[in-house]
Parts: sequence; C-alpha cells; structure tokens
Amino acid sequence: MDDAQIIARLDLLRTEHRDLDAAIAALATTATPDQLQIARLKKRKLRLKDQISALEDELIPDIIA
Repeated sequence: MDDAQIIARLDLLRTEHRDLDAAIAALATTATPDQLQIARLKKRKLRLKDQISALEDELIPDIIA
C-alpha cells in the first residue's frame, strides 16, 4: 500500500473506532446493559486500535541511528 491508501484506511479505522466508542457509551447507559455485547465491542475496539497503530508505524520511516 502507498501512503495515500494507508491514510485513507486510517481514516476509516478511526471513524469506526469512534463509532464503537459511542456504541459502548450508549449501551452502558441503558437500564440493563448487555455486558457480553459491551465486552465484544471493547475487544473489537482494541483490535482496531492495534490496526491503527500498525498502519501509523508504516507511515513513519525507519531511522537508522
């Protein structure tokens, strides 16, 4: 992937990450929150964060010290 594709993918992943954050918050405020669903969303959010970090690392060039 070139830098433009990585940046576009990062934008999509960050949007999904924010959406999951909102969904988790909405589920947590219900009268009887579904803990299993919240846990699944949090796991998905962590996987997205890992993907975002990996793509950000691809954008940063290696520096030979």
